[in-house]
Amino acid sequence: MSTDTHAAKPPNKGLLLAIVLASYSMIVIDNSIVITGLPAIRTGLGFSAAGLSWVQNAYTLAFGGLMLLGARAGDLIGRRRVFNIGLAIFTLASLAIGLAASPAWLISARAVQGVGAAILAPSTLALLATGFAEGPERNGALGWYGAIGGITASVGLVIGGLVADLVSWRAGFFINVPIGLLLIWAAHRHIEETPRHTGRFDLIGAATSTLGMVALVYGLVHAAEQSWAHWGTAGSLAAGVLLLALFFWNESRAAHPILPLRLFASRERAGAHAARVLFVGGVMGFFFYATQYLQGVLGMRPLWAGIAFFPSMLVNFLGAMVAPRLVKRFGNGPVAAGALAISTVGMFWLGRLGADTPFLTGVALPMLLIGAGMGASLASLTIAGVSGVAREDAGSASGLVGVAHQLGGALGLAVLVVAFAMASPSVGADAPAELAHRIGFALSTGAVMLASALLIVLLFIVRRPAPAAAVTRSTG
Repeated sequence: MSTDTHAAKPPNKGLLLAIVLASYSMIVIDNSIVITGLPAIRTGLGFSAAGLSWVQNAYTLAFGGLMLLGARAGDLIGRRRVFNIGLAIFTLASLAIGLAASPAWLISARAVQGVGAAILAPSTLALLATGFAEGPERNGALGWYGAIGGITASVGLVIGGLVADLVSWRAGFFINVPIGLLLIWAAHRHIEETPRHTGRFDLIGAATSTLGMVALVYGLVHAAEQSWAHWGTAGSLAAGVLLLALFFWNESRAAHPILPLRLFASRERAGAHAARVLFVGGVMGFFFYATQYLQGVLGMRPLWAGIAFFPSMLVNFLGAMVAPRLVKRFGNGPVAAGALAISTVGMFWLGRLGADTPFLTGVALPMLLIGAGMGASLASLTIAGVSGVAREDAGSASGLVGVAHQLGGALGLAVLVVAFAMASPSVGADAPAELAHRIGFALSTGAVMLASALLIVLLFIVRRPAPAAAVTRSTG
């Protein structure tokens, strides 16, 4: 029950969409800057090959683990207020990352930045879910959401490469400071506060889900650095499983759970979340390892490595833009399946690379296919993930989409780090050839994850036409 006595005024949909897209763009650009800056970060601060993954995982684990709590906070205290709190934390953490003097400092600041994103991101998607009517209007807004993600990812890769090449990888994080301050002002001025609802925070659920995922990812990365037989690996994985089991037990009994289990009652939504975890996990490896291949094997400067990603991100943008029209004509399931199939082919193709692979046919073209399917895949999975939810569950459902995205990236990258470490050594290969061999094996593992996501979409989202008799009865 709402505690407000007056309903919030309907928002200006144009300004609402612009502010939401700008805030989402800041998050995406930040991640893209990290991608192209990884080799420079590793050299500058002395990260190990496996330890470098924590630059990404510290962020994604905090982001994904606390996102449901952030979504709940928006329901309880107002989404505009939560939006601005998240922006403030994200902006200050970006400043701290730019000033980092050690691996521990950077990883800690990235985790805090993930907390800010976890507070911010659910409010952006929930504002779209409640501000636009379900159907073509909302699908159009979500299409823009996915499209802006694609184009800003490409811009961020180029910006990240440019600043890492000409200035420093640190400069890319300082960009967030003026953008964040401007967005806080704009949101306060132009977005009406949403009604508050009674309830409590599910702190046990937030703690067990976050710590459980951290333990699982730590165990996987520890296996890559040490071994599967090491007590630290087994202990971390066991703790992760137990904590996640406790999380689901708590959610089934909590009066105000951060993850209402009824959200999984829909076959389509459950399939969309599972497919998203696998898809984002595989694609995260594409970004994480492709940039290392371009710079570490082909010898590209960071700027040119960022530019090399641009065509794939451009078709990513176009795919997300046309996805709502394709969904309207062919249905969401077939569009998701077709887009996933395109990315899967591209990933298997890219997984065949080596030290002497021709750039155009062995790197650029498969990257183009991966990007071509990416935008439409994520847009379609987002539509399926929030389809049919009740208005009171909009925050949790939107948060769950983000959780699947971020935790899929963290778990997927951890699995691919293990694959990279376990790749059989190339006999007599020099350092670049050995790096290319291991990257190819990791990308092939990512392709298997994408193929698994495609199978889930075919089984859970693609629907067979209803029998003619049933259609007649339902319309007669």
